[in-house]
Amino acid sequence: MAAERMSRVDNAWLRMDNDVNLMMIVGVWLLEARVDYEAVCQRIGDKLLKYERFGQKVLNDAMGAQWVTDDDFDIHRHVVRETLKRRKGQSRQAALQARCAELATQALDPVRPLWQFHLIEQYDGGSALIARIHHCIGDGIALITVTLSITDGGNDPPRRRQRADADGDTEHDWLSDAVVKPLTDIMVKALGATGDGMVRSMDALSKPQQLFGSVELARTGYQVISDVAALALMPDDSPTRLKGKPAGRKRVAWNEPLPLDAVKIIGKALNCSINDVLLSCVAGAIGQYLRDQGDDPSGQEIRAMVPVNLRPLDKAWQLGNKFGLAPLVLPIGIDNPIERVYAVRRRMSELKGSYQPLLAFAVLAVAGLMIKPVQDAILNLFAKKATAVMTNVPGPTKPLTFCGSTIRQTMFWVPASGDIGMGVSILSYAGGVQFGLITDEGLCPEPQQIIDRFEPEFEKLLLLALMLPWEAAA
Repeated sequence: MAAERMSRVDNAWLRMDNDVNLMMIVGVWLLEARVDYEAVCQRIGDKLLKYERFGQKVLNDAMGAQWVTDDDFDIHRHVVRETLKRRKGQSRQAALQARCAELATQALDPVRPLWQFHLIEQYDGGSALIARIHHCIGDGIALITVTLSITDGGNDPPRRRQRADADGDTEHDWLSDAVVKPLTDIMVKALGATGDGMVRSMDALSKPQQLFGSVELARTGYQVISDVAALALMPDDSPTRLKGKPAGRKRVAWNEPLPLDAVKIIGKALNCSINDVLLSCVAGAIGQYLRDQGDDPSGQEIRAMVPVNLRPLDKAWQLGNKFGLAPLVLPIGIDNPIERVYAVRRRMSELKGSYQPLLAFAVLAVAGLMIKPVQDAILNLFAKKATAVMTNVPGPTKPLTFCGSTIRQTMFWVPASGDIGMGVSILSYAGGVQFGLITDEGLCPEPQQIIDRFEPEFEKLLLLALMLPWEAAA
C-alpha cells in the first residue's frame, strides 16, 4: 500500500515526546477471570488490524512523517506476556501501579507500529491488560472507539476507506488559512457559522467556499479576538509544589469507583452538572493534599488544560487528533465544598461559547509545521500556563467482557506535554466513576495521597447536598 502523509496535528503529537514526558495514552483493564495469551493475541490482531493505523509504522522525512505499512508485522511483538513482580510487602495493586508507571516512561519501538499491549495473565484471581498507544494515532475519543471494538461483540470500523473521504475529513487547504491567518475574514466567517458548537466550526472550516455572512458575525469576531487575547495574555500558573521541572519518572494511582447515582444526586441538589461536582472534588483533593504537605493554598487556583472534542462522534473510527484545549481554572484554595462547586460551575460557564479550543487546535497545527526547537518553545507556552492536563470521559454504562472475561475495572492516564507533571483522568464505567492520576515523581512522589482524598471530599459534598432543601436548590 502506498505511503500516506501524516496530518500536521498528528505530526505535532508525534514530535512532542521529550525527556520527561512521552505522548502515550496508557490504560489498564482488570479482568475478573483469567484470559489466555494466544486468545488475546488473536482477538487484538483480528480487531485492531481492521484499522489501518495499527498495521502502519511511522517513517520520518524532510516534509514531516508518513504512515507506511509494516510488512514485517508480528502480533506477538505488540501483545506481550508478563508476570507481575512484587516487592516484599507490596500489594498487588501497588505492584500493578508501579508497572503501569514504568511503562509510561518506556518509549515504543519507533520501527514498528506505535502501540503495545501487556498481558499479566494472573492478577487477583483474573488477569490485567495494560495498553500503550501513541497519541499520534488518535485522540482519546478515537481510541475509546478502538478499544471498545476489541471487547466481545465490539463493532468493526465501517466498510469503506478509513482514510479521509472526499467530504471534508482531510485537512484540506483550509487549515493553512485557519492557522496562519486566524483572524482573517475566512476564519471569522467560519467561526460565525457555529451555532451547534465546535464540530460545526471544523466542518465549516473544511469548506470555505460555502461560507456566507452571518448576523452573528460581529459578535463572533469580537469573541474570537477576545479569546486570542486571553490565550496570549494568560498569566503563568500559580507556583505550587505540583509545578516545576519534572524528573521524568512517573507514578500512577487510582481509586475504587464511586457510585454515579450519588454524583447525580449532588448535581440535582446543587443545580450543577456531573462535571461540576467531580471537578470540585478534584480541586478539593489537591487543595487538601497541599495543606497536609504544609503548604497554604488559600486564595490559589491552578489551571488544567482540558481536551475538547472537535469531531462528530460517528467519525471517531477515522482516528487522528481532532481536539482543542480549554484552560479550566480549579479553585484549590477554597476549602468550603459548596462554595468550591459553585466556583467550578462559574468557571465552566465562562468556557461555554469560547473559541479557545479551536484556536489551541490551530496552535498545535502550527507546531506541527515547525522545526522541533520551535515546536517545543510553542508547547512550553502551554506548559507554563498549566499545572495539569485533565480529561473526563463517559464510558459504557454496563460491564463489558473481553475474551469471555468481565472487565470489572478500567482506567487510563492522559499524557502531559512540555514540563507539565500531572495528568488527571475521570472515567465513568458500569455505574461507577473513577479518578486516576499520573504524576512526575519529582513533583508528586505519592499520587495515591491525592487519590485517597478524593472520596472524603466527595462524601462531604454529598452530606451537605443531602441536607439542603431540594426545592430551594432546584
